[in-house]
Amino acid sequence: MATVTSLADAVADLVHDGDSVALEGFTHLIPYAAGHEIIRQGRRDLTLIRMTPDLIYDQMIGMGCARRLVFSWGGNPGVGSLHRFRDAVQNRWPAPLEIEEHSHAGIANAYVAGASGLPFAVLRGYRGTDLPGHTATVRPITCPFTGEELTAVPAINPDVAVVHAQRADRRGNVQLWGITGVQKEALLAARRSLVTVEEVVEELEPRPGAIVLPGWAITHVSEVPGGSHPSYSAGYSTRDNGFYLAWDEISRSREAFIAWMEEHVLTGAEARR
Repeated sequence: MATVTSLADAVADLVHDGDSVALEGFTHLIPYAAGHEIIRQGRRDLTLIRMTPDLIYDQMIGMGCARRLVFSWGGNPGVGSLHRFRDAVQNRWPAPLEIEEHSHAGIANAYVAGASGLPFAVLRGYRGTDLPGHTATVRPITCPFTGEELTAVPAINPDVAVVHAQRADRRGNVQLWGITGVQKEALLAARRSLVTVEEVVEELEPRPGAIVLPGWAITHVSEVPGGSHPSYSAGYSTRDNGFYLAWDEISRSREAFIAWMEEHVLTGAEARR
């Protein structure tokens, strides 16, 4: 059963050097506050997993948290490149970064396989692409019934999955709604999990289209209002489009990046969550 605890205590308990960590969220409900806490606690040699690594992974990579990235698309949505990600790959700064690239379907199906207790997922989506030539974890497999050649990807079972949601009750049951990505699948595939929420309430009110993640499947829940900023939480906040534009300039320079992180994450307002 999930325990409700502070963000700092949850990260200290769950995330260790060398872990594989998935911070999932799609367009909204991106767990920025949790990523910042991982940075503040100085975690190193992490394998970061995310379907769409964007600014939070740019920050974690630039601060030296990551050794490896497993992903299916990386960029600053609607703006351009992730400059800290690019610097790590091209120039090995602040540390070398291994990459494992997949399609969205490949990552999603790998989480599903992990959540289902299966060793791998099978799909058609890699046929005709050059990813099998660049990604060792994309392998051909022959259907035993039809002889059709398909592709397989190994299941993803993160050591830790981290997601953001709108609400949790005091028993640790979590409710989220709006655009969803693979939060449910990542959480069920993970060995340990953290859900940050906008608020903890006494009872979850039924809501059409909402997903409820049961407390028995979650390790820790932390109340972190605004924990998805600069992305948004449907029903609670709006997307900070200006920040995404500003990040392009902030992150181009190593010096400007470090200065921003020092002010806003390591010692600034974010550090007081």
